[in-house]
Amino acid sequence: MTARSPAPDSIPSPGNPLPELRQAIVALTRAPEAECMARLFGDARMAPEALARVCARARQLAEGVRAGRVRAGGVDALMHEFALGSAEGVALMCLAEALLRVPDAAGRDALIRDKLHARDWSAHVGHSPSLFVNAAAWSLALTGRLLSADESARLPGTLARMATRGGEAVVREAMEFAMRRVGRQFVMGETIEEALERVASGAAADYRYSFDMLGEAALTADDATRYAAAYAHAIHAIGGADHWRGVRAGNGISIKLSALHPRYTWSQRDRVMAELLPRVHHLCVLARGHDIGLTIDAEESDRLELSLDLFAALATDPDLRDWAGLGMVVQAYQKRAPAVIDWLIALGRRSGRRIMTRLVKGAYWDGEIKRAQQDGLADYPVYTRKVHTDTAYLACARRMLAAPDAIYPAFATHNAHTVAAVLEMAGPFHDGAYEFQCLHGMGETLYRQLVAGADPALRRPVRVYAPVGSHETLLAYLVRRLLENGANTSFVHRVVDDSVPLDMLVADPVERAVAQGGAPHPAIPLPGALFVERANSRGFDLAAAPVRRAFLAALEKSRASTFTAVPRVVGEAAAGDPSPSIQIRNPARRSDVVGTAACADAWQIEAALAAAAGAAAGW
Repeated sequence: MTARSPAPDSIPSPGNPLPELRQAIVALTRAPEAECMARLFGDARMAPEALARVCARARQLAEGVRAGRVRAGGVDALMHEFALGSAEGVALMCLAEALLRVPDAAGRDALIRDKLHARDWSAHVGHSPSLFVNAAAWSLALTGRLLSADESARLPGTLARMATRGGEAVVREAMEFAMRRVGRQFVMGETIEEALERVASGAAADYRYSFDMLGEAALTADDATRYAAAYAHAIHAIGGADHWRGVRAGNGISIKLSALHPRYTWSQRDRVMAELLPRVHHLCVLARGHDIGLTIDAEESDRLELSLDLFAALATDPDLRDWAGLGMVVQAYQKRAPAVIDWLIALGRRSGRRIMTRLVKGAYWDGEIKRAQQDGLADYPVYTRKVHTDTAYLACARRMLAAPDAIYPAFATHNAHTVAAVLEMAGPFHDGAYEFQCLHGMGETLYRQLVAGADPALRRPVRVYAPVGSHETLLAYLVRRLLENGANTSFVHRVVDDSVPLDMLVADPVERAVAQGGAPHPAIPLPGALFVERANSRGFDLAAAPVRRAFLAALEKSRASTFTAVPRVVGEAAAGDPSPSIQIRNPARRSDVVGTAACADAWQIEAALAAAAGAAAGW
């Protein structure tokens, strides 16, 4: 690969509106966790009287959530009963993850038999206050017995065959229906038209929406073309149904850059800027024409700097100058999130626009931790404690609220304490100040209290992130949502658990983080210390511009030296006439001459063999 210099951080350009802020982002990527937290405590902390109001309001919201969800008759209650900490919960998640993509009936029957057999389903009967959950538990317990080889062996032969065959067919249909119901919990519709129809009336009409076309990263150019067409179609459909309500009051769209280019990675920056930027620009022009918002979703941490380059180019594009709908997502679990917000504020002021900024906590934590461990990097790009992410979120929220001229804040959270803290920090509300956001399928009982609650002082606009797609594209998204719902540190999971006191649920994360000194989680060692018996192999973060610059400098320095290789016999240069030398060139750049090499002749080979034989004989 031919080495190319990255865009210099010291030169102002569309990708670097303020070079020193970009350098601050880079510096925080893998900074020590305690140092990062120490910088945030001042912004995240609240005065005692303000904190008391936050905790009281958070408790009020959590009580409303608990009252609404413990008695829920849908998938929420089912997921609470069959949590991921249980064998039954894992079995159901495996079914949800795989059942809809198994192509044949026999394979689906085998999967169901494997996951439902030898599980203690009966222990869940009567455990939940939900009739729906108890009916499901009873059905699963009965089905597990019906599909059991031991149980079938006790029946007469013909009856056993009927029970097994008929039971598997019925169970297959029932489980496929149930998994589609689980999917409907998280996906707004299979098509954008179906989704728009679903949100147009009833309680759903109280919310705003940001639609996302389901699917993961494009693997081929054809994938990227298909996703681009789907996004363009969705923009036209949303705009046509929105009746020019505007980017804030109306619905919008979220897009993934990795879905629009099969090589969306730092090593292909030049190609991405030449090929992907025009494609995203076209979508932005379409959204501008319909006056709807378009938000660029966050992805893995090693793609952040490339995303910032693309976003800056869009923010400074003259074609998009008078459009207020350009938005970006910031992940609070990344150590550099505060610096990214500072950069967005500076970009907004320089480009004369108010950037729609969605603050999330982050959905790729497991992958970020594992990738850093596998690569043997110096540190993690994300916090290792959930309480640190919650603290960073509050510090970032304060930064965003302090720059209303450059940032339109959108606070995406399902945590009652976080919601209450934002309400307190923001002060009296006025139209267009900010909005809350949640995922479709999560947070309805929390945010219903804001969009249609009894207290008018709590009324705030709420936007729902609403995925759209077929069941074939549901897989990866569904697994992420199930993992988030089932995580034992998740507010969504703990709020419906009566064993968790409300006071603990709404406790201030900042004070807890301060008490721990901002130290990383003791059970998550740094990547280099992953193994007890040996040091982990060291890797290099090539996604970081300073690391690449160091490599490029070393390569440039190496070109100043020319290496010569000649035959040697027993540690000494071979005697006799030197053999003709040949040039050794860099295979990636044929103009680079690495050095010269002289091949051994027959005399030198014989001398080497004789020396080897003598060494073997002990001469």
